Order: sequence, then C-alpha cells, then structure tokens
Amino acid sequence: MTGTLTLFLAARDAGCPRIVFASTSAVYGDDPALPKRETMPPAPRSPYASSKLAGEQLCQVFARTFGVEAAALRYFNVYGPGQDPNSAYAAVIPRFLAALTSGRQPTIYGDGRQSRDFVAVDDVVEANLLAAATPGIGGRAFNVATGSAITLNELLALLAGIVAVPAAARYEPERAGDIRHSLADVSAARAALGFAARVPFADGLRRTVEALIGEPALV
Repeated sequence: MTGTLTLFLAARDAGCPRIVFASTSAVYGDDPALPKRETMPPAPRSPYASSKLAGEQLCQVFARTFGVEAAALRYFNVYGPGQDPNSAYAAVIPRFLAALTSGRQPTIYGDGRQSRDFVAVDDVVEANLLAAATPGIGGRAFNVATGSAITLNELLALLAGIVAVPAAARYEPERAGDIRHSLADVSAARAALGFAARVPFADGLRRTVEALIGEPALV
C-alpha cells in the first residue's frame, strides 16, 4: 500500500486530474448473492483483496479531500494473450492450456463447478480508456466484466476442444480464500462510462489459445 499511496500523493502534487485504480472483484469475498453489485458491502478473504479495498478507499479520500477524480475498476477474471503460465500468479486459462498441451492433467481446486465471469483484456483496456476520459466519477468503483459466467469444468472442456486433447482434470481440495462464484452486474459501468464488453468468450478464448500456443512453455 505504501507504493499506491505514494502514487496518489504524487498525482495530487502534480495536478493530475484523474487516477484509474486497478481493483478486483475479490473485494466482494464469497457473499453468495449474485450478481455482484458495487453497492454490496465488501468482504475480502485474502490479503490481496484487502489491499485492493484499501486502494479503493484512497480513491474516495483523494476525490473528496483533494479533488482528484480517482475511480476504481473492479476487474473480474481477465484473460487474453500475454498471460504467463509459469507465473506464481498465473490465471486459470494459461495454466489449463499449459497442462493440456504438455500431456499433463490440469489441476482444479474444488469440484470444478465454481464459476467465473471472464472478461477479455481488450475489453479491460477499453474500460480503462473510458474511465480515464469520463468526468464526474471520482470516488466511485465499477465492475469490469461481461455479466455472464462459466464453470471451470466447462472452461476446461472448451479449451480441450480447441486443442483437441482429452479434458481430464485432477481435482484437489479447495484453497483457502478462493471464491466459489463470481458474476458481475455491469449496469453501473454501462450507465456511467458507456462500457459494455464486446468480445464473445468463445472468440476471445480461441484468440488466446492461438497467441499462447506458440510460447516455449506451451509446446
């Protein structure tokens, strides 16, 4: 959080009119209510989610106190070309793909029926550009997602179909802090920013596979 605060202070001192803060859907925690709306009380279950919530609070403080239009974008499950399957923080799609293309069983923590709202990186970039140019949103948080969800079992089946290999997962116990279901209400971002996700999941997933399949770790 020290780095985030330093950035906010530097923006204030430099007269920067607007900050777009990258937050996360994890701030909602595992509240069973769906879809997730920005008006729901936050309930983070991990240090990462807690740090992002603290960043959102800085947005509110700097908007109210210093007149910096700082807004937070709560990214849901972002995917697309460029994701590193070997990173300690690798997302599920490159990890599944790396396993499938190397003859290993993909690992699913839990029963695979947990669901995620996957949003293409192209759409996330568009949301950031809109937030950077839209006045009057200081102190607010917006979901950045598609408003639809898919289970991990369904995701694995789709990926296996694209690369034409069997979809046989290895199931491990759920991990502490993992969220069961994630689905966004995207009406606030549509109304305030004019944002709507445009990349169909099947198209985005195929483009992601085509981009990642050439990576050395995936061949």
